Amino acid sequence: MSDAKDHCGLIGVYGCEDAAERVYYGLYSLQHRGEESAGIASTNGKDIICHKGMGLVSEAIKPDMLKSLKNPVAIGHVRYSTIGSNNIGNAQPLLVDYYKGKVAVAHNGQLTNAKRLREEFEANGSIFHTTSDTEVIVHLMAKPLHMMQKSLSPVLSQLHGSFSLLFLTPDEMVGVRDPHGFKPLALGKLNHGYVMASETCALDQVGAEYIRDINPGEAVYVSKNGIQSEYYCPQRQIKPAFCIFELIYFSRPDSKIYGESVHLFRKRLGAKLAEESPVDADVVISVPEGGNSAAIGYSHASGIPIDRGFIRNHYVGRTFILPEQERRHRVVELKLNPLRETVEGKRVIVIDDSIVRGTTSKSRIGLLRRAGAKEIHLKISCPPHRYPCYYGIDFQHKGELIAAHHTIEEIRKFLNVESLSYLSIDAMMSCTTQSQERFCNACFTSRYPTPIEENTKKLVEREVVREISKVN
Repeated sequence: MSDAKDHCGLIGVYGCEDAAERVYYGLYSLQHRGEESAGIASTNGKDIICHKGMGLVSEAIKPDMLKSLKNPVAIGHVRYSTIGSNNIGNAQPLLVDYYKGKVAVAHNGQLTNAKRLREEFEANGSIFHTTSDTEVIVHLMAKPLHMMQKSLSPVLSQLHGSFSLLFLTPDEMVGVRDPHGFKPLALGKLNHGYVMASETCALDQVGAEYIRDINPGEAVYVSKNGIQSEYYCPQRQIKPAFCIFELIYFSRPDSKIYGESVHLFRKRLGAKLAEESPVDADVVISVPEGGNSAAIGYSHASGIPIDRGFIRNHYVGRTFILPEQERRHRVVELKLNPLRETVEGKRVIVIDDSIVRGTTSKSRIGLLRRAGAKEIHLKISCPPHRYPCYYGIDFQHKGELIAAHHTIEEIRKFLNVESLSYLSIDAMMSCTTQSQERFCNACFTSRYPTPIEENTKKLVEREVVREISKVN
């Protein structure tokens, strides 16, 4: 995978004495969804305590912090930033104290109307303490009109874009998905309590039994009175648009997302690749970890043997924060080392899940060349990314996307490979076991399920310019 970042990972546990500890280990299962910061908030029924820090879960949450969080209810969050800079102020859960008491909020996704809402609040005297779009939600909760309501429906109905949310009050835990269900959120049962998490692999980690997905447009309330559900918007507004990139790349292969086995979906992608772009070769290898399942599918369908082509160093740490291009290239060499015995003198098929900006892929191909590969045929298990994503994936500006401005032949030459093939949109969508209409593939097609406000586009463009200026 080349350089994309997802927004966040969520997990909440209600009704277990060791809720915070289970959340802590659940966050390890979701670490792939965010490495910038991590946090846990818990309640004893009267007060809410929150600990968070920068870096990986192991760096952000220390054992002594867990002791102070020993309560029966807790929520946790790991973060990548798409909108909102990388600093401790933007780490989540976001804990605030307002008229109705304390509330902690954890968010996965991106609000497309956050900038407009924020400007409206600031024009009326509200003060923001973070640059995260999540803070807009708590300002909505604090509006006098909304504070009189028992449910979150008046607040949620004003949010546009993608959002899976966990709320924690001293009385209850609430899980929410937006009306399109862009981001996943699963519900599980644990002894006499409940668990909500971005992926089912986190349910497995904490020993919970998967019940179902929280549905688009649904809010699930868990309290001492049990579990209750409500739909906070009219049925006509509920139009599933599940993020297809969750299945292609972001989610762990051992998770079940949107009713799909991630591993089996990716195997089908690989088989379709073999069908659409066959080539004579000696060996199939994958770029770990994203290409692993698709490589198996390609090998099975083509009859070409699969082998390990790269060894991954799991101890390099967080590399996405490195600003200089030269250092990024060096980090690629630290993270992956080719197996010369597998590729030397051979015609090699390399399976990867995507190419976004292209620089990381070029570095990996260079490693294989130096290891003696005779031919390199790069196969990508999704179509070219040509359009920005405004729903929580960190390729939000067309200028960043190599396929938006270059032909496949130009990309092939840039990467220095004998052939380059992407999976077609039709083939990709045929790999789902559900109706294809239930998925968002706007980053490939430009068919956005929701209107994108102009000030949101301008905001993400400024964020991209700001990040580029750091590099230069």
